Amino acid sequence: MSGDRRASLRVAALYAGGFLGPFGGGVVASMLPEIGGDLGVTPGTASSSLTAYLLPFAAVMLVSGTLGARWGRVRTVRCAYALYAVSSLACALAPTLGLLLGARAIQGVANSFTTPLLLAALAAVTPRERLGRVLGTFGACQAAGQTSAPLVGGLSAELDWRLAFVILAVVSVALGAAGLPGDVDADDASEQGAPAGRLRDALTLPVLRVATIAFLGWGALGGLSFLVAFRGEDTFGLTAAQRGLLLTVFGVAGILTARRSGGLIDRWGARRTIVLAAPLGAAAVLVAGTVDLLLVVALVWAAAGVASQMILVGVNTAVLGSSGANRGGAVSVVQSFRFFGAAAAPLALTPLYAVHPHVAFVVPALLLAVAAPLLVLRGTAR
Repeated sequence: MSGDRRASLRVAALYAGGFLGPFGGGVVASMLPEIGGDLGVTPGTASSSLTAYLLPFAAVMLVSGTLGARWGRVRTVRCAYALYAVSSLACALAPTLGLLLGARAIQGVANSFTTPLLLAALAAVTPRERLGRVLGTFGACQAAGQTSAPLVGGLSAELDWRLAFVILAVVSVALGAAGLPGDVDADDASEQGAPAGRLRDALTLPVLRVATIAFLGWGALGGLSFLVAFRGEDTFGLTAAQRGLLLTVFGVAGILTARRSGGLIDRWGARRTIVLAAPLGAAAVLVAGTVDLLLVVALVWAAAGVASQMILVGVNTAVLGSSGANRGGAVSVVQSFRFFGAAAAPLALTPLYAVHPHVAFVVPALLLAVAAPLLVLRGTAR
């Protein structure tokens, strides 16, 4: 294989890795009854396989980018894919729920080492004037993985739910074999003349400010899908399939517009784009939670998906386009906050929904509309 073709294959593998992470996390969502029936538990108990993946994923990601920069990105990503493959096979062979949950937790840990390092590798081989569009494409791949996971998982469960994990293992082995493009191991350190992998370079005030925006942006947008599903049933009487279709428009809109969002960021800058997207997303959430017309809810939920991509691509570009040291560790912190936002949303908003459904939408909409732009503008002023 020629050098150019090998380099193109490795870049394609970066995008495929962006797809694999959220796909692996959500693939069990549509096959919980089959998992529960096979392992002798209820579907509700089987749903713990989602939490078992997401909590280690978000927690370890606080430090995974820094550790990867210290150990070497190429070596770390290859090892992470190998661990992901082994844990996927363990999921496929698990005879009990306990073993499945343990294997899912290891999957989450492995994925926490791929996502931020793939983003850092993309930044290392991309000119800064094109970084927004490239990260937008990566965001579209992530959205595609999240959107397609329930469908593919459901189709696999028609044969055998364990088949989905075998497929994940095969794909992760292929991605590990492809490797990363170029010499990206010392990118952060080479710019600053500092040792790679220092946690204090990732936990700076500007990074934590951007990470808080990611927490709000995902928690108050993508993290509200469960509330939209609740409202679809309570207000509109939708079936499970109809609720799933309603939620899908969020991801589809994000897929279709992520690269355009990146192009906007390249022209306007990440911070200006976030300041625009936050109130737009907040308005979409407010309408989705208060208007009693199903078509309007579907349209604004799609608009929320667009705003979400603008914010997420924006925060990634703000960190990876900076000149700070340990950018891989910094984007790792930002991504960790993003998924903690998604995990916190049900805990914080379900009680509010029980008090009054509208309030559960109004509160995150106000936080997103006010707090996110203030954090951006404060960071610009410093």
